[in-house]
Order: sequence, then C-alpha cells, then structure tokens
Amino acid sequence: MPFIQTVNGTNEIDTSKVWLTHEHLLVDFIGADSISQEDWVDEKVLKVMLPYLSDLHTYGVHYFVDPTPNFLGRDVGLLQQFSEKSGIAIITNTGLYGAVNNKHIPEYAYQWTDDQLAESWISEFENGIEDTGIKPGFIKISVDNLAPLEVMDAKLVKAAAKTHLKTGLTIASHTGAAKGLWPQLDILKGLNVSPSAFIWVHAQAEEDMTQYLKAADSGCWISFDGLGWEMKKHLEKLVFAKENGILDQVLISHDAGWYDPQKTDQNIVGYTRIFKELLPALEEQGFTQHDINTLLKVNPAKAFGISVKSLGRPSNED
Repeated sequence: MPFIQTVNGTNEIDTSKVWLTHEHLLVDFIGADSISQEDWVDEKVLKVMLPYLSDLHTYGVHYFVDPTPNFLGRDVGLLQQFSEKSGIAIITNTGLYGAVNNKHIPEYAYQWTDDQLAESWISEFENGIEDTGIKPGFIKISVDNLAPLEVMDAKLVKAAAKTHLKTGLTIASHTGAAKGLWPQLDILKGLNVSPSAFIWVHAQAEEDMTQYLKAADSGCWISFDGLGWEMKKHLEKLVFAKENGILDQVLISHDAGWYDPQKTDQNIVGYTRIFKELLPALEEQGFTQHDINTLLKVNPAKAFGISVKSLGRPSNED
C-alpha cells in the first residue's frame, strides 16, 4: 500500500490531514563548491524558524514538505529537530538541483551516469541519508526552462525516473513555465514512468492557462506554490482549475521561509497566507469545503504517497 515517509518514519496515507507541500526552513545559495553545514548553527536556525513552524498548529497543519535539495542546505538532522520540537511531520528529499547554470550541482555529478545518480538516491531511500538513518519522502530535481533540456538536466530527470521505478518516490521538479515541462514528461514516458508520479513545481509561472489543461490531461500534478509572495495570480489560476474540472490535480503552497546562513539579517516570510488570505478569497469565489479539502488534504496525500506508477509497457530507454 502507498505510504508517506517523514524524517521520523513512515505513516499510512490519510486524506484527513492538512499539508503544506512546498516550504523551506533553511536554504543556502552559496553553491555546491562552497556549501558546508558548518555555515549554520542548529540552535540559531531553530530559534529563528521554530515560531513560524509552530504557528501552523493554529491551522491544523500536519505535514510540512521541505524541498530544499542536497547542496542547497538540506540538513535532515536539523529537520528532524524541527519536527520533534514542533510536533509537525516534515518530509525531506533526495535528488539534485540543476537550474541556475548548474551552480548547485556537485562535481561528481558531471562524471556519473544517470544510473549512478539513481543508485545513490535509491540508497538514501533504502539506507538513510548519510549516517542519520533518515529517509527521503520524495525526489527533488530542478531544470532550466528549456526545450530540449540542458544535458545535465536531462540526466537528472532520467535518474529521477529510474529512482522512482525502484522506490515509488514522487518526482517534484522545479520547472516554472510549461516549456520545460514537456521534455521532462517525454523522458518519463520513455522510461515507462507515469506522469502521475511527477509534480510540476512553480506552475504558476505559466501564463497560458490552456497549458494546465494539457498537463492535467497528461496526469501530472500541477503545483501553484508561490503564495508566500503573490496571491492574485494564484487565485485566478485556482478559479480556472475549478471551472475546468482539474482541481483534483492541483497542489498549493507558499514556497516561503527561510533562514539564509549567508545573511546577517533574516527576512522571513511565514507559512500562513493560505489560511489567512487565500481560503477566504476562494470561498468568495464559490469554493466549497470539499474543494478546499481536495487542495489541502486529499491531493497532497495522493501526490506524495509512495508507490511505483509505471505505464506498464516496455521502456524506450536503456
């Protein structure tokens, strides 16, 4: 049966729990060649960020997905401390982040094949990340918005597809506008992975709303996840999704936070705008409690439920 993997272990699928599916507690943009966990002190990060996480109890948030990848500040031991101190279940990831001219790609990834990358990500799922025993609950990758994809980005998508087929982990890909979505879905299909195993991250960047209909028809998840920064555009796109019957393939989140160890002054954006502003606005647009539950409870549980989703036919790729 599908299950959810948190930093503190596995949970059964439960569509009655509230999720935030794309939020950050700590991000370090310094680059893969310079990043070090010595650049931050756990106690300082906890002091700054724990109040924002604890605020979510008011709104019944149970699951908090942190998609900060390796080499961008993923610190699973710190995430476990946040979870234990807040009582909120946190989900971390495996994978690599390929956008921004590969600034966050480690040197070894240029030499490794997609099979080797997949093996390392599968190992994190099976054995835990480093020596922590903490396991990822999904795969996080990122691509520059190009068609065809840049070579490294295509390698990451292939590695993610192969990891999914061995682990059942959902693939969440920082994509933006739809241009870079279609070549990723083509790679997945070539490797026999269903688009239902894929989350189109930052889909709110797409201006042509007909692309959402096409994406929904493919079966992938559509993530409108910039609500920490902007609401009007998200509201319009959610109304479009409801009017066109694709709300059951949409995820929403803030992409907010976060502690940045490269800054002396932390300017934190909280994780509550959905509850304080968006939900009242949706109700004014005729959204029912069923619609809201679909967005905040049912869809995330399905999207992040760990199970292999294959097309059930021979692969076109090695």
